Amino acid sequence: MVLVGRQAPDFTAAAVLGNGDIVENFNFAEFTKGKKAVVFFYPLDFTFVCPSD
Repeated sequence: MVLVGRQAPDFTAAAVLGNGDIVENFNFAEFTKGKKAVVFFYPLDFTFVCPSD
């Protein structure tokens, strides 16, 4: 588990950026190099992960 204030592990994944661009091979370490970042994950609405939401 990554906690607030700790360094997040590097990962590569498909991502949608704040400007709406879709990036197939988004690399977290490369994108955030020298910057602070907030990482937010949200499962698709009505998926099996959150059946009560």
